[in-house]
Formats: sequence, structure tokens, C-alpha cells
Amino acid sequence: MLALEAQRQIAALRESIARHDRAYYLLDAPEISDASYDGLMLQLRSLEQQFPQLITADSPTQRVSGGVAEGFETIAHEVPMLSLANAFSEADVAAFDRRVRDSLTASQQDLLPAELTYSAELKFDGLAVSLRYEEGQFVRAVTRGDGSAGEDVSANVRTMRAVPLRLNAIGELPESLEVRGEVLMFREDFQRLNARQRAQGEREFVNPRNAAAGSLRQLDCAVTAQRPLRFFAYGIGAVDAKTEGRLPASQFALLEWLVALGLPVGAVRARLQGPRALLSFWQDALARRPQLPYDIDGVVYKLDHRPWQEALGWVARSPRWAIAHKFPAEEALSEVLDIEVQVGRTGALTPVAKLRPTFVGGVTVANASLHNEDEVRRKDIQIGDIVVVRRAGDVIPEVVRVLVEQRPRTARAFSMPTACPVCGSAVAREPEGAVLRCLGGLFCGAQRRQALWHFAQRRAMGIEGLGEKIIDQLVERAWVRTPADLYQLSATQLAPLFRAKNPAEDSRAAHKLVAAIAASRRVRLERFVFALGIRHVGEEIARVLASYFGDLDPMMEADWSALAARKQAVQKENQRRRTRGEALEPVPLEGVGSEILASLQLFFAQEHNRAVIRALRAAGVHWERLPATAPDGLELLSTTDDAPLADAGTMQARPWEGKTVVITGRLESLTREEASEQIRNGGGKVASSVSARTDFVLAGAEAGSKLERALALGVTVIDEAEFLRRIANGYD
Repeated sequence: MLALEAQRQIAALRESIARHDRAYYLLDAPEISDASYDGLMLQLRSLEQQFPQLITADSPTQRVSGGVAEGFETIAHEVPMLSLANAFSEADVAAFDRRVRDSLTASQQDLLPAELTYSAELKFDGLAVSLRYEEGQFVRAVTRGDGSAGEDVSANVRTMRAVPLRLNAIGELPESLEVRGEVLMFREDFQRLNARQRAQGEREFVNPRNAAAGSLRQLDCAVTAQRPLRFFAYGIGAVDAKTEGRLPASQFALLEWLVALGLPVGAVRARLQGPRALLSFWQDALARRPQLPYDIDGVVYKLDHRPWQEALGWVARSPRWAIAHKFPAEEALSEVLDIEVQVGRTGALTPVAKLRPTFVGGVTVANASLHNEDEVRRKDIQIGDIVVVRRAGDVIPEVVRVLVEQRPRTARAFSMPTACPVCGSAVAREPEGAVLRCLGGLFCGAQRRQALWHFAQRRAMGIEGLGEKIIDQLVERAWVRTPADLYQLSATQLAPLFRAKNPAEDSRAAHKLVAAIAASRRVRLERFVFALGIRHVGEEIARVLASYFGDLDPMMEADWSALAARKQAVQKENQRRRTRGEALEPVPLEGVGSEILASLQLFFAQEHNRAVIRALRAAGVHWERLPATAPDGLELLSTTDDAPLADAGTMQARPWEGKTVVITGRLESLTREEASEQIRNGGGKVASSVSARTDFVLAGAEAGSKLERALALGVTVIDEAEFLRRIANGYD
């Protein structure tokens, strides 16, 4: 390359880096990812190494990036705040160790140890500041700025609870001490801040680092005081001569001294010997990175012996005795080639960006979750956009933001489908939610595994032996498409799925499973309703529905909108009666809210779901009809022949009919769940707290406050023996 062409490229790179420095450090609105920025710096440094005559004092490689924002007083650093050179590979770390050893060998007379000792720390992704203390009292805070001078943010830092206004008195306090460290924001705090910004219609921050920088640079310190900023110290700057002579000779011990003074220091740090130990620390930090409460973008290695640090000195931009070992980029640029919709195990429809493959977070990423339609709209993501993609550790990649200024004319907007892309069933948006869901729960192939597991579980149809491994194989072989197909399986067909040590054991397990499936054909209505997997319908709601309707057919044909209106009217009338001291009218489907009613309406409106229910009935699944509590005039009982209504002679005795029971303490012969089931079978309701409306309290051993409240209210208390006697005799 000719020098003239190199000069042109160097000038363009310097101009680009300066523009991005301003966007990142001053405006808190980065235009490119950290990885792309590092790439520009590497290009510039490579060209300057080839053409050293073109290096100038104002080159980004010769100074610390940054500047002073308007509105703050400029304060010169007594000791410059330099940045660190970067290492990106194992070879870079080995080369750093070799350079340090070679430089010490040339400058020191003492024999060096076989392995040099380093202090290793996490590299926080925040804003560097210098805190000045005089006689232990906080007096000033200055940002790094351009390394020589920074912004006076003393008033803002003074509002941060993480920064002590007075140091602990451990011996004689320094006359003057500059503490260098990082201001940052924890991830959870960042999410809460952005949620608040959204709710107030204000601009959201891109990431925790920019949120911290923007919060620290507020001209009104009252705003900073409301922001959850943290601080971690990692070193010192200027210090008075008397204190300098008393400072620890070890970098690691210096951090311990800062802790003793009452300053927060990152807990993840270590003294290590040799490059192998440094790499092990880096790998451990990379592995624990997703679990940390804050963002880090690498680790820092510092020669531990501080007198040797002084001997090695600095280059124009960074100290010779320290280096930052960066992690693989967590952010990168990519292009949205398309947006597809995936259907999850619970029926949630999730838009997924199909990306031009890009290397980020140590892996090649081709897909990124867009979460939901509202998120696509909020971020204004279109097909064809250039986007910033983030991946932290093992977290699913996501699109952080769109580079709208680079949007092509061919970009096109995305709309969510109106039908499930897997099964064609209708989709519906959750009330007051952002998620669209497929309504073909019993039929949809994407939901098949989840639907079968839920259907078979103990509290639903109770098919013992039908676990996830068997279900996975049944679905993979396409032997079971809906729960009704379970009742067509044979032991011969199932035996190879168990994969035990010998065929005889497989055969026994298969016959046992077939028997369990057959036994599940007769089931209580509430358990069958729960087994259908209707969204928001848990066990208790299923019991309420079974008691109200008495059978499945009236439930399937119910006018849910009319029920919701009637429920609301009764509740309103009861408010009027309550003020007059009149008797209250029973609330229909008490405890079943509008969201559940809407879910039931959507579920039973799907022909796919109704077809599966018909197939289950055809397979012999049936239940005992119950005496319904729905109002007169509503046809409740089915006239189908598969489950004849039990007569008075065969009807189960219901000793707890209409009673509310609270269980407390430890029972001897029954589990809490078994006792609850006995009460519900006997027509009663199990409550979690004692009130004046409680009819009985079943008190076991070591009963506590619930028993005390029952005695205070005069509620009847029975022990376990009396409970079992009432069940056996069938009276209350």
C-alpha cells in the first residue's frame, strides 16, 4: 500500500472513531457495537504500525478516548487516568507476560521468580471516575474524560449511596487520596429504570453502561439521586507523600486496604502466578458472566508488585504493567433477512428474526428472539434492517436496536399471523397482555408434548408410567397426535419404548402402562376439565366449573359472555344489598374471573378442540355427572349414553356438602392433599385462611395461628379421628 493511500485511510478511520467516541462517551447514544468499534481501532493501529511516520499526537491510538460534556466544569487529573491495552487471545496474554518479564529483566537487578504474580479483577462495563478524599472526607469526583481532564460530577456522585462520604478511620487517614473506580448500574436496576422511562413516555437507555453514564452526567443532581448507580474501586491516583510510603507493596493488598477504608471493591479478584493461571481466571469469569448482577466485558491483569509497576511505567495511552483481556463480543451488526413465527409448547407465538449469520458472544448467531408483536413495534424492526444483536453467555440472542439511518428502501414491515402457522387454529391475544396464543391446544403439533404431559399427570387423568421420555417417543413416531390416540396403543407397540435391560421387563412395563391408560377412562369431571389444558384453568377452577355445570356438554355450549354479564350484575346487586344489610345472592362461578371466562370461550369455540373431546368420548372416556348449581332454565345435563346419571342409591355420600374447611397442623394418616381431596369429594370447599365464614377447622399436630384464630372466632374444631369418622359415616 502506498503512503498516500494509507494516509487517506488513516484520516477516514480517525474521523470515524472520533464521531463514535462522541456518540458513546458524550451523547450516551452509541451508533455501533463495541466489537465494531474495536475493529476500527485495530485497523487504525495496524496501519500506523506499517507507516509510523503518519502517527500524530492527536491520533485515537495515542490518547484516551472521551471528552468533557458541556455544562460541567473541567478538572485536570493530577495523575492521568489512562486506559488499558487489550488482549483478545491466549497468545496476546502470553505476549503480555513475556513483555513484562523482558522489561523487568532489563531494569531490575533482582532475580525474577519462575512465574510472575498478577492481581486479576473483573473489567466492569461502566464509567470510570476518580474520587478525591482529604483527611478521609469526600471532596470531589471527576470522570476520566480524555485522560488528562474530566468532568466535575461531585454533586451527582455525592448522591450515590455506594460512595462513602467519609472513609473508615483505620490508623492515620491519608491527607489526600484519589480513588479510581467504575460507576455502573446492575442489570435488574437497569430493567426497572427502563420500565419507568417507558411508563413516563421518556427515552429508554440502550444498555446499563449508557444508563449509568447518562445518569451520572445529569446537570440536576436530583435526577441522579433517583437513579440506582453503584461504584466499585479498583485502584488509586494521586496520594500524599506520607501515605504513599505506607501503602501496600501488592496490588491485591491495595484493594484489601481500600475495602478496609470502607470503599466497595469487586468481590471477584485473585492473586495468580503465570499466564496459565490468568487464562483459567478468564475462563471462569466468562462462564459466570451471565449469572453476575452487572455487565463485564473482560478481566484485567495487573502486575501485583507495585514497585515493579513504577519501574515499568507507561506508554502514551496505557500502563505497561496491566492489560484488559476482553471477552468475545456480546454485540455485533447483522441484517434481518426475514421474520418467522414459532409456536411454543404452551401455544405462545413468538416472532423470530432470521439473521445473516454473524459471530457474537463466541458463537455464530443466525436467529434472535423478538419476543412479541409489541416489542417488534417498539423497536421498529423491519425485514431488511441492519440491527445490533446481543448475546450474553448462554442467553438467547436478541435484537437490541435498529440502525434506522441505514434502513434500505426495500425494507418491509412485519405483521403477526391471524392463524397458527402450525395447525391453522385461530390465535388470540391475552387480555391486557402482549402474547398471542394458538387456541388449538389439544390439536396443535407444536403443543403436543406439553398437552400430553399435562393430560396424563397425576392430578389430571392420572396415567401412571406415561412420563416425558415415553411421550417424546410417541410424538416423534407420530403414534399419538392427540390425547385420544393414547387409548389405541397396545402393549406390543409400547414395549420397545422402555429400553430396559431385557424384553421381559419392557413387556411388563408396557402392559402396566396400557392398564393405566385403560383405568383412566373413568375419571371425575373436574379432573377431566383440568386435563384439557385450558389456559388459566387450574384444579380449583376446574372444580368450580364441574360443580356449576354438572357435565361437560353444558359447559361446552355455555354462553360465556352472558355468564360474565350475569356474574357482574350479581356482584353489583350484592354491593347494594350489603349496604342495606340484606342477604346476598350467590355469585355464579365465584372465583372465575373475566380472563378465565374469555379463555374458556376461546377454547370451546375451536372445532379442533371439540373434535378431540369427541374422540376421547368415542375411546370410552367418561365421568359421573354431578348435581349442578347453575340457575334454573339452563339445560345442564347431557343426554348422551356414555355416562348414565347415578341414582340416589349409588350417589356418593357427601358429608361436607356446602361446608368450608381449613386444614392446619400435621396429619398422621393422611397427607394434606389427600384430606383436601376427601373434603372436595364430600361436597366441601378447602380454604387457606380462617374467617367467620369457616365451618370447620381440621387441626392436626403442631397446629398454630389458624387454630388460635378458629378458637377466638368460635369456629368448630375437629381432630383427625373425628374427620375420618365423619367421612366413614357420611354426615356432618
